[in-house]
Amino acid sequence: MAAPGAGGSSGSASDPFSTYYSEVKQIEKRDSVLTSKQQIDRLIRPGSSYFNLNPFEVLQIDPEVTDDEIKKRFRQLSILVHPDKNQDDPDRAQKAFEAVDKAYKCLLDPEQKKRALDVIQAGQEYVEHIVKEKKKQLKKEGKSLVVEEDDPEVFKQAVYKQTMKLFAELEIKRKEREAKEMHERKRQREEEIEAQERAKRDREWQKNFEESRDGRVDSWRNFQAHTKGKKKEKKARTFLKPPKVKMEQRE
Repeated sequence: MAAPGAGGSSGSASDPFSTYYSEVKQIEKRDSVLTSKQQIDRLIRPGSSYFNLNPFEVLQIDPEVTDDEIKKRFRQLSILVHPDKNQDDPDRAQKAFEAVDKAYKCLLDPEQKKRALDVIQAGQEYVEHIVKEKKKQLKKEGKSLVVEEDDPEVFKQAVYKQTMKLFAELEIKRKEREAKEMHERKRQREEEIEAQERAKRDREWQKNFEESRDGRVDSWRNFQAHTKGKKKEKKARTFLKPPKVKMEQRE
């Protein structure tokens, strides 16, 4: 059994998830293994940065497979897309190989694997909830309880689409959180630099203040001495009275 999205069914041509799902199914019908070129095309197609968030989808395996099966599938795919095996298209092959390698390492890490499984489980539970609500509404209206998701392929595609949307939403949130943390680190660094520069200015001011203190004291003493001399001179002048002028007396 292939990974979610490995099968195909009807879907809007404008829906990238449905289009991707159908095209992969068509390729698998032509070649159950897929050639190197087909695998490279699949792994680096437009929108692959989001499609490849699901490591099970990248390796085209079921979430229930064992670690040995994961390793076996990794070896198969890595050989197909390895740049050394695709020397006529090394750049695209390198990108495809990196996607396979990243997915493999993700599934080797117990915590990352569990997160991926949780997303897939949430996608399936959401679709099951939608199906249940649809049937509840049909029963209320007295209609047939048959819905399109009763078709296993349609149900699988619905789960695949919802799962990919959940992976995309988590990636967007992760990038937003990363950008916010980076902005915060930058702000803190700028504050640290500003504090360091302020402390440096304060130290330089204090140093200059200390170095110029003797000069300021001498200047102040000279100023005071000069001021006192002027006051004494002024005070001495106040006791010098002009002679009185005698008025002439006329007879």
